Amino acid sequence: MKIIISLLPLLLSLTTLQAQSLSETLKVIKNGTRFDRTISLDTKNQTENLPISIIKGIKNGPVFTIIAGIHGYEYPPIIAVQELMQEIDPTKINGTVIILPIANKASFYGRSPFINPIDGKNLNNSFPGSAQGTITNRIADWITREVIPLSDVFLDIHGGDASEDLIPFVCYYDNKDENTERARLLSEASGMTNIVSYPYNITKTEPAKYAFKQAVQNGKTALSIEAGKLGNVQHENVKLIKDAVYNMLAHTKIYPSTIQKNTKDKNYFKNQTYIKAPSTGIFYSKIKSGDYISKDQMVGFLTDEFGNIIQNIKSSTNGTVLYKIGTPPVNTGETLFCIGS
Repeated sequence: MKIIISLLPLLLSLTTLQAQSLSETLKVIKNGTRFDRTISLDTKNQTENLPISIIKGIKNGPVFTIIAGIHGYEYPPIIAVQELMQEIDPTKINGTVIILPIANKASFYGRSPFINPIDGKNLNNSFPGSAQGTITNRIADWITREVIPLSDVFLDIHGGDASEDLIPFVCYYDNKDENTERARLLSEASGMTNIVSYPYNITKTEPAKYAFKQAVQNGKTALSIEAGKLGNVQHENVKLIKDAVYNMLAHTKIYPSTIQKNTKDKNYFKNQTYIKAPSTGIFYSKIKSGDYISKDQMVGFLTDEFGNIIQNIKSSTNGTVLYKIGTPPVNTGETLFCIGS
């Protein structure tokens, strides 16, 4: 049964939201229903209406949060989550699934890679946010204050933005605690072949910057999926994301899954090496994401605007290309390749 409730006076504005928190809202939602609404976040000159869907199961249980569209140009995650919202049956859930289907609407509708065009900020570089900041800061703040505390599992879904060529992978931070182990087990349960673990090296008071790193800092089981590339929709990646989510929900016993398990051997990448652009220029490379490259291998070159080669690019290590710049323009300091090993 689908229930869509909008424009409730109780929940219309940020001012009202402060009186009616998300946790309080969750308590009054009827079991076995889906509740859709928008949250209005306002500054003096900027407004954003953030969509959120709460699917509350018949039985109480864990809260599994799914976020897509933190980068609005990453389309496979957004389309996958749109389909998930329509497919998940509230009467089969043990617990609650919270979904933010497009966390950065201005970026999505403005077709803006990486940043929110309203204030020019990257939402995935803005956590924990600020209630007094620009609209991007306020979105990050609302997610940090209202969504993360409710979440037992926090899944942030990304893909390659307009310029990024990447292989699909699931990733988590190696924080050396019980939540890290849960994230690792969820990663393996996802069915995805490539599993990446990042070092976790911030203190409890340092800005986390990234959404799922903020959840880790707040003591949650948090992980991320990366699938899709180069600013378009690949239906195989939409399906891959959905299958991974269903497998994770089944692993946590929140939702039954009939997805066939991936029996392929898994690839684990515990180290990442970044090759940066030494200067601004036009980038040429025959290397693709997923390719294995060797130390000192020539992996590309840069030219100036007249076609003259200004820099050869060599790999500094052995490993698999997790993602790379997939379009010609590059600027000094940008990541050309992320190599996993």
